[in-house]
Amino acid sequence: GFSMSIYDVTSRSIYLRWPKISGASSYRVTATAVNTVGHSLLAHFNDVTFKGTLTSLIPNTLYAIQAEAIDKNGIILAETQIMQSTAPDIPVIDQAYSKLSNSITVEWRAVPGATSYLLTAQDGDSLIETVVTNSPGTVTGLKPATLYRITIRSINSGGKSQPSPFRKAKTVLAAPVLSVSSPSCDSIAVRWKAVYMAAGFSVSLMRSDGLGRMLKENTTNTSLIFTNLDPGTLYTIKAYAWNVNGIPGDDFTYNQRTSPNAPADVQVAFHSGALRAIVSWMPTEGALTYSVTASSGLLKLKCNTSSASCVVPSLQCGSEYYISVTAYNDAGSSKPTDAVSLKTIPCAPVNISIEEDEPGHLLVSWSSVNFGYYYVVFVKSDDGLEVHCNTSHTQCHFQSDCGFTYFISVFAYNKAGQSPLGDVFNYTTAPCCPSDLRAVVVSSDTVQVTWAPVRGVDMYQTRAVDWSGVALCNGTATACTLSALRCNTQYNVTVYSFSEARGSNTSCASKYVATAPCSPEIKNISKEALSVVSVHWQSNNEEATYVVTARGEAGLWHCRSSGNSCTLINLPCGSAFSVSAIARSPAGQSLPSHSVPLETAPCCPNDLIVTQVTQSVTNISWSVGMGAQTYVTTLESPKGQAKCHTLQNYCLLGCITCSTNYTVSLKAISETGLTSSCTYQGYSSSACCPSGVKLYRLGSNGIRVYWRASEETRDYHTDLHGSKGNFTCTPSSGLSHCDITEIPCGDVYTVVVFPVTDKGPKLTFCPKKIYS
Repeated sequence: GFSMSIYDVTSRSIYLRWPKISGASSYRVTATAVNTVGHSLLAHFNDVTFKGTLTSLIPNTLYAIQAEAIDKNGIILAETQIMQSTAPDIPVIDQAYSKLSNSITVEWRAVPGATSYLLTAQDGDSLIETVVTNSPGTVTGLKPATLYRITIRSINSGGKSQPSPFRKAKTVLAAPVLSVSSPSCDSIAVRWKAVYMAAGFSVSLMRSDGLGRMLKENTTNTSLIFTNLDPGTLYTIKAYAWNVNGIPGDDFTYNQRTSPNAPADVQVAFHSGALRAIVSWMPTEGALTYSVTASSGLLKLKCNTSSASCVVPSLQCGSEYYISVTAYNDAGSSKPTDAVSLKTIPCAPVNISIEEDEPGHLLVSWSSVNFGYYYVVFVKSDDGLEVHCNTSHTQCHFQSDCGFTYFISVFAYNKAGQSPLGDVFNYTTAPCCPSDLRAVVVSSDTVQVTWAPVRGVDMYQTRAVDWSGVALCNGTATACTLSALRCNTQYNVTVYSFSEARGSNTSCASKYVATAPCSPEIKNISKEALSVVSVHWQSNNEEATYVVTARGEAGLWHCRSSGNSCTLINLPCGSAFSVSAIARSPAGQSLPSHSVPLETAPCCPNDLIVTQVTQSVTNISWSVGMGAQTYVTTLESPKGQAKCHTLQNYCLLGCITCSTNYTVSLKAISETGLTSSCTYQGYSSSACCPSGVKLYRLGSNGIRVYWRASEETRDYHTDLHGSKGNFTCTPSSGLSHCDITEIPCGDVYTVVVFPVTDKGPKLTFCPKKIYS
């Protein structure tokens, strides 16, 4: 655990330390130069000393150092060894001097074995150190005009030597800090603050390009002005201060350009379309930028550029500008050039008014504007046609047409050009009156009006005026139907054109139109005969012809008259009609009157058949009568009357007397009670059947039939019907009995006696007798 360490090294000394070893009464240290024969050093230290110094060593020499811990008996308890080199020899300063106000340069002879050197500058308590590799070396970061003590040490891997003997050196004066400007294009002003310990100053000035001669001034002041210089030229200014011994301090170099001359040959071109001015000039020496100022009253516009031209935008119309150019560089500005006058284009005319002083003529007027020498008015219609007017006055006249929209713009002109486009006004003339007006009467209260379309119309208004009022119709179409008019009335019809921009054209021509007659009113319908009807109405138009129409399922029937009645003939029976009337005049046809119902009497049946059912009962049948609902059938004779009322088309009539002539009649009755009386050919009832018929047997195969004849003297006929045969018997005229012989026995027979008639069928309803 015994070790040794180095805590300092110099050129001739090595400083050691070691730990305490238990039992040791002394320590022995031996230093032997490695590369130097016979040179060693032995040192002893007591037991209470734990560090020691080896001195009188050779500079820049490597030593092997051995330490031994020894007890009181001289026995070595522990030992250790290290290698250590001494520092190089102490350098000697040859000279120390200051060239800059913040540094001192030191020169010395090189020391063998030194790898670097430590320069130290001390000013009171202030200490600044710098490590350098060889001579000369400079220590920086110093204060100007200050006296310093300078020392130097040599350094190698072993350590640093002791400081050299010091030298004193003083830093030179600080450089004056210049503030330079160019108050004019041919002068430069230089100013600076006072420099510590300075006795005077030297300032020189020369063109940076090396041309010309150098100007130099010595002064004790803190400012100078160099005059008669070249404008816009870069100069180099150098200044330094010296002390009372005349030693110069740091110098300060500054480049300054003189301000430029004013530009020459200023030209101004005006661009009227964009209201801008293009300003150009000859470039001036040393100018970096240029500024163009355009002044008009209190308004100033500027344009900056690095070229020899500039555009001044946003000029105002109707103004006069004074334009000047100033050159600039980092030194300042030139004097402005003499102002060039520029008059801009006139402003667009204002207070434009448009009026139609008379139909077909437009008057456009406006207010005069500054710098406006003459004016041009452009008038373009909405169909693309354009006309213009050139005048030095403030108004123009133009021809115009109805229904057109005109777009009007006014320009002012001068030598600079045309004014900007102002407000474009539009003026719409009154719409044209409708042409080809036609009015057609649709009905007694309706008139349809049509016309050809015209220009400039947003809406049409149709007016129909009579003595009692006005009917109106508004719309965008070229047709209008005027309804709810008064019939049989003359109207004054006018179509007015209307536009939102100009209103209505009230000069349109009108047309007289008469409505159709009023509808007649049927007062009465009277029946003159079976198929003849008279219709009566109230006439309200002397020029009208009235047409009456009966309309039904059977067809149409008409009659016409210029009076107040007419007759419908040949109307069919059993039919229902709706009767209406219309009036016709040159103005048109009225609406139909209210319909009046008309019903004709029912038709008589075409066919009527009478059939004898029994001696006292007759069946009558007939065909259907058109329009009839019920029928009344009557058989009438001097002996009496038989009648039947039925819904059917047949009827049974009882209480008929045989052998009697009857009158046959029929009434057809409609649902509403209309009756048609129908008469047919007479009817004779059948002959009377005999009475008191009796049967008597004649042997086993014969029979005698007796009867009692009716009032009339008639011949009779007897029929005998059985299962084994049929037999007849016709007696001689005037007899009232008849014998039938040779009939099969054992049968049941039906016996009928009936009168013989000249015509017609055999009677089948006479009484029958059964004989067995």
